[in-house]
Amino acid sequence: WSVEASCTSVQWKVMLLPLSTSVQPSVKVKNGAPMSIICHADISKSTNFNLQHNITIFKDGKLVFMSVSGREDARYEVPVARSSHTGDYQCAVEADGKIRHSDPLHVWVTGMTKPTLIAEKKDVFEGEMVKLRCEMPEEVPPLYFIFRKIKMNSTPKEELKHELHRNFSVIQFPIDEGDNILQFDCFGRRSVKFEFETSEPSNRTLITVKEPFIKPTLRIKPSNNITEGKEIQFECSTVVAKMRNIEIILLRNKTILSSVRDQATLKYSAVATLEDSGEYTCKVEKGKASKTTTRHVVVTELFPKPILNASMNKLDENKELTLSCSIKDFQNASFSILRRNSNGDTLLRNSRNLTMRANVNDTGSYICKAEVNRIVKESKPVMIRVYGELIQRLEPSARGRKSLINLLINIFALRTCSLTESVGFGRDLWRSDLMQCNWQYFFSFLPVLAPVSMPRISAFSGLPEVVLGRPLNLTCCLMMGTPPITFTFYKENKAKKEIVTNNTCAVFLDEDIKQNDKGQYKCGAKNHHSSGMKTSKILNITVIGKSVQFFLTNAIFGFFEAAYHRLSKMVAKLGSGIFEILERKNKSEKTLCKEQFCSGLQETDIIILKAQVCVFFPIIKRVECLVLVEF
Repeated sequence: WSVEASCTSVQWKVMLLPLSTSVQPSVKVKNGAPMSIICHADISKSTNFNLQHNITIFKDGKLVFMSVSGREDARYEVPVARSSHTGDYQCAVEADGKIRHSDPLHVWVTGMTKPTLIAEKKDVFEGEMVKLRCEMPEEVPPLYFIFRKIKMNSTPKEELKHELHRNFSVIQFPIDEGDNILQFDCFGRRSVKFEFETSEPSNRTLITVKEPFIKPTLRIKPSNNITEGKEIQFECSTVVAKMRNIEIILLRNKTILSSVRDQATLKYSAVATLEDSGEYTCKVEKGKASKTTTRHVVVTELFPKPILNASMNKLDENKELTLSCSIKDFQNASFSILRRNSNGDTLLRNSRNLTMRANVNDTGSYICKAEVNRIVKESKPVMIRVYGELIQRLEPSARGRKSLINLLINIFALRTCSLTESVGFGRDLWRSDLMQCNWQYFFSFLPVLAPVSMPRISAFSGLPEVVLGRPLNLTCCLMMGTPPITFTFYKENKAKKEIVTNNTCAVFLDEDIKQNDKGQYKCGAKNHHSSGMKTSKILNITVIGKSVQFFLTNAIFGFFEAAYHRLSKMVAKLGSGIFEILERKNKSEKTLCKEQFCSGLQETDIIILKAQVCVFFPIIKRVECLVLVEF
């Protein structure tokens, strides 16, 4: 560059040549050593005069040194270099209003200052936390701090913390079970040009760890090998420095059996059973401190589970059933036989054996229990199925011969049906308990059990309709079926009522019929001998409006009482849906009313001289009339 200036009688030229920046002793300076940043400027002048200029030194774009003089060199002295002095340095020279910059020079101060570690306290209990502070006051963030927990004969545990804006860091270390004498230290780390630089470790701080309680002792009496029925005792104890907030827990296979708080001893006893075998753990906890002791217990079986045997699992009603309970290779036990129910077991007898005459209601699950030395064991359940009352099957003594079986069914009246087939001995015929088999030849008697036949549903009144507000009475009946029989009434495939009875008929009653009760009704039936429920055909029930007799009453009562009663009864019995009340006069008809309840009918419409009042019934398509005369 050239600079020309003129004064009254003097002219000069100033040229700024390229600048140079250097560092002493080198671009890599050891931490703690002295360091100098030197800036050299070459300035050419056309005449010999004293020119003042500014020399400025920047680090990472920030001003760190400035000099104003006539000399061409400027020196920035750093007596003790630290890692914070690492960076890019650049010079700038300003002369006669002109500025020139040097190229940046990177200086690296290697090494970091040794950090200082401070512990909050020197004595701690197991389960507590120790608070540590690591400081590097001469370093500039961002910095990494690494804390170390040093335990004898083990690898140090490290915790890393990154501090973006502080030259210190604080951390809490947990004190674990078994920690005794611990040492802690820390060191720092920073990143320089994608490389990490690490300080030397800090001073080591010694921490003494005290036990809040000793490892618990688990005692088992009489021993950890015991026979079922004997009492086993557990005692778990410890020695505690401070009793407050301490808990002792006894576990078997991770299941808590007992626990105590603020006590030094736990006691637990039980009658040993086979299920009590396993691993027992005594655990003591206080705060975050925990210690355990484990022992294994083996319980020898005193006797095996009993076995319940039944003389028959499937039998007919009134047959003899025997239940017997036994234990293999063991006799001296107290036995009981029970029936299993959803709401609890029912005791039948305190005995090894039970004999009873079977009833249909005896169908169910049975178990037996055996007790020795307060040890109770139960058998696997046995399912017993008792079929309904037996009827006789009569067949000839000549086996395999075709014969005629007369089946007499006594339902409402005695009916007869026939079946011709070859019947082998022991074959079941399924029919009603009211049925008998009569052969033409010799007789022999065998039991026959009957599933339900197809049910039939009907209205008790005989007509598939009911007057609004009156009761609906439906009957479901079977031709055959061994009781007990379960009947279910449905409306539109939705169950309305279930009835269990020993009869072959069941009744469904709805006291107050509403308009939305009309629809399709059916019934189903099943018993213990049916493969599934059998359902009837659908019965369509119609709900009809109330009789119009109330309107006719006011109109004609007292005039034509006898004829009125006849007509009003027909209306009450056959009236349904839309009524049509007609006036017949001189061989012509006039409709007086045609609606569901004829609520608009007036008395004057009915009292007609020398005429007839008629009601048309749509169900029977019939007209009933009253003859009226002049009043």
